[in-house]
Amino acid sequence: MNVVTPQRQDVGVDVASNGTVTPQRTVDLRPQTTSTIRQVHIKEGQFVKAGQLMFSLDDRSDRASVAQAQAEVARGRATLADLERQYKRSGELFAQKFIAQSAVDTLHSQVDAARAALAANSAAVQASQVNASYTAIRAPMAGRVGAINVYPGSLVQPATSLTTVTQLAPIDVAFTLPESNLASLLAAQKQGTVPVEASTGGDAKPVTGQLSFVDNTVDPTSGTIRVKAQFGNGDGLLWPGQYVNTRVTVRTIKDAVVIPQSAIIINAEGTFVYVAEHDGTARMVPITRLHAFGLNAAVTGLAGNEQVITEGKQNLRPGGKVRLAGARQQGKPGAQDAPAARKDKAA
Repeated sequence: MNVVTPQRQDVGVDVASNGTVTPQRTVDLRPQTTSTIRQVHIKEGQFVKAGQLMFSLDDRSDRASVAQAQAEVARGRATLADLERQYKRSGELFAQKFIAQSAVDTLHSQVDAARAALAANSAAVQASQVNASYTAIRAPMAGRVGAINVYPGSLVQPATSLTTVTQLAPIDVAFTLPESNLASLLAAQKQGTVPVEASTGGDAKPVTGQLSFVDNTVDPTSGTIRVKAQFGNGDGLLWPGQYVNTRVTVRTIKDAVVIPQSAIIINAEGTFVYVAEHDGTARMVPITRLHAFGLNAAVTGLAGNEQVITEGKQNLRPGGKVRLAGARQQGKPGAQDAPAARKDKAA
């Protein structure tokens, strides 16, 4: 018979689900004015940085409007300077009683009006500059460019879609979990970072992220709750719209006793294992399976130093004799070795 010694290790309790990769931000670029495309500075599928120039529109009319507004400001400043000199001179003449007070008041009003006109012209320059800035369309964020729908010379309007920019790093994976896991999930989230593993299948290496969102309601129709996990995605393994297999560690069993699942017996008497005693007999030990993962399971009921029987246990009875694999026959000199996995008849 074969035996193993239980191992002690931290065991993560995982929940598997299917998810969809969703970008955190996707921007549909559209012009804010009606104009024609002068130049396209990017290519389809290109990665761009935030603020990078992507499209240039025909800006001749806007540049002319800016120049006109700036000329109005210059004229307003000249007018204001002239009126301020007249107003200052009128104060001197009034002091010498050459002009009346009404003339001084009139010039004061003209100075105030000129200052207001200058402020209005300055605002008009700013408005013209804002309108002119619309002719340079820049990336609102770092990301990957989608299909480009326009070319130099194309007439575009505010309803025209130029292209899209999608953020790929970091990126989210959206999936659902049964509501029965909600309490464990929230408890794990309160304790700290909740790791989430995503796999695209095939030979692709799984990537690890962390839980970022738990919805505030459970879907009463399906009995599930929507959650999201965030991944750095620096290597670009996750792609928007892609289906992935996710695994969430909702809790961790600390210092758990781990044994092979092949050692566990389940029948009408309950769940138990057989352990080999020092006197060569078998003892039945009731256990509770806490969590199964792969070929192993975390259990309670064992101290961790037992010799758990994994093979040849089907015919055992409590107190029955057992012979471990590799043990030698005890007998006369020259006796041959017993077969590796032979059991005594009493077993």
